[in-house]
Amino acid sequence: MKLRADFHSHSNYSRDSLTGPEAFVDSCVRKGVTCIAVTDHNEIEGAFVIEKLAATRAPGRLKVVIGEEVKTAEGEIIGLFLEELVPRGMSPEETIAAIHEQGGLAVIPHPYDIFRRSVLTDEAIERVKTSVDAIEGFNCRNILAKHDQRARDTAAGVDKPITLGTDSHSAWELGGALLELDDFETPLELLQSLRGGRIVGKRSWPWVHWLSTYAKVRWRLGLRPSYVSPPRAVSRH
Repeated sequence: MKLRADFHSHSNYSRDSLTGPEAFVDSCVRKGVTCIAVTDHNEIEGAFVIEKLAATRAPGRLKVVIGEEVKTAEGEIIGLFLEELVPRGMSPEETIAAIHEQGGLAVIPHPYDIFRRSVLTDEAIERVKTSVDAIEGFNCRNILAKHDQRARDTAAGVDKPITLGTDSHSAWELGGALLELDDFETPLELLQSLRGGRIVGKRSWPWVHWLSTYAKVRWRLGLRPSYVSPPRAVSRH
């Protein structure tokens, strides 16, 4: 069975996202997304909430991968198949090791995008490109296609598969682009499936970045959902 997957997305457990869990699940189902990695910034509680909600609201229709976009000392790295929160602020190497200790996969998101302050530095990419498991080769929020192409070239140079992420911070962005690939259950199976993945869809309009700014302003004003708690370590158990 083919999945239509997005491996980089944010719920409003990220301070710069507007998408609540219910809207998140409903938008994925409505737009034909059948696999989603929830990768909130330095937070995984929202991913667990969405996983449980999908099981009741859309049983068998939406596979949820627990993830986190971790801010390292030199930029961001995504962890997939996580059980517990990965602490922020460590070196990229330490962050990758912490992800692997959980049996998870480490992915470099939106490399080379010069318009973001959060990207992993070029120097760090050179150091860890052989130790990560995959590289994001298409990010819908990247303004310039050449940055995605450079990411795909880097991945090819070290024989790493690529992922796709809408990097959605709003319900409108979900489903804008997807990676069609074979179904998987384990991290190893996902890595195998990624090599046969096919990108469909298109990148987002640049104005969606303003939605993140709006979300951060709302958070600072205290206009956050009552169910969003401060970041903390959580697990399935």
